[in-house]
Amino acid sequence: MVEVSGRGISMEQRRDLWARWKAGQSLSEIGRALGKAAGSVFDVVRVKGGIAPTERKRDKGELTLQEREEISRGLAAERSLRSIAQGLRRAPSSISREVSRNGGRRRYRAAAADANAWRRAERPKPCRLARLPKLRRVVARRLQQQWSPQQISGWLGSAYPDDQAMQVSHETIYKSLFIQARGVLKKELLAHLRSRRLMRRAKTASKSGQHRGQIPDAISISERPAEVEDRAVPGHWEGDLICGSKNSYIATLVERQSRFVVLVRVAGKDTETVVDALVKQVGKLPVGVMASLTWDRGLEMAQHQRFSLATDIAVYFCDPKSPWQRGSNENTNGLLRQYFPKGTDLSVHSQAHLDAIALLLNTRPRQTLGFKTPGEVLNLRVALTG
Repeated sequence: MVEVSGRGISMEQRRDLWARWKAGQSLSEIGRALGKAAGSVFDVVRVKGGIAPTERKRDKGELTLQEREEISRGLAAERSLRSIAQGLRRAPSSISREVSRNGGRRRYRAAAADANAWRRAERPKPCRLARLPKLRRVVARRLQQQWSPQQISGWLGSAYPDDQAMQVSHETIYKSLFIQARGVLKKELLAHLRSRRLMRRAKTASKSGQHRGQIPDAISISERPAEVEDRAVPGHWEGDLICGSKNSYIATLVERQSRFVVLVRVAGKDTETVVDALVKQVGKLPVGVMASLTWDRGLEMAQHQRFSLATDIAVYFCDPKSPWQRGSNENTNGLLRQYFPKGTDLSVHSQAHLDAIALLLNTRPRQTLGFKTPGEVLNLRVALTG
């Protein structure tokens, strides 16, 4: 892992980030590899619409740093611009423009001029659809008819075989839709794509091997002991993730009998990250306080067997689309939105802050507990059954 401090992402890290994204790695996996929060990785990817930028290269006709240094030495020796141009085998007009745009004879510096050239090259260039209004209108009309970019590109090739001005690749259409800096096709057209994603995913980010929609060896809630269902004894918990902006999450754990809450900071939604965080936080609870954990069908608990092995806690899974089977957890998540509003970045909250919020809930009287607090009820009932 590359150890990195601070919020910035260097150019080298960006290259690594895009290589990993193109290879199909998740935001969380990339964040761990770079030592960055998944939200920071998401910010970089989102701006480019999930499309890796092309590697920057110097144009063949562009002056090199060595040529700029020669210009600087020639100016210092008070040589004419024409003489400098002859020595470099460049047009005198090219040397004249180079010097004038970088401070003139007295202020010209090779390194600064080269840096300015790279900076100018970073400015977004008008893409094909921006330069060809007729082509842009045709593409927009077909998108509104729910045609895919691949279908549009292929159809243009057959409909206008002899008109290069009416040809465009499907990648150019995707870039015009997804990359914020281009803004050629209206964002509303994204709604007409079959996939409503706001970013393109790598072709290698396939479903194979990821167990999407299923959790290996999941134990159904129907096999959970009856004593858990009627809240007869303490120690049985429900768990879930609440999500925020920038791909940020918090794990919430609620004890069914007392409604006692534990909040867990997680760096991403992938199962390795979530299970590692749960194992660490659950390990801080007194022995015997947690006997079982009931989770929904989220793949963040795909490694539930590793969690059970590390904690000696049984994990049960709700039926698909049955949130009422974790009623205590769902209710608590609603209460937590007072502190973590929807659409906010949850990654900014430290574990210490999450512990403080949990303490507020655990010391608040609850009507369902006869106006006792979850902390009082859990401590009392654990003592009576211990």
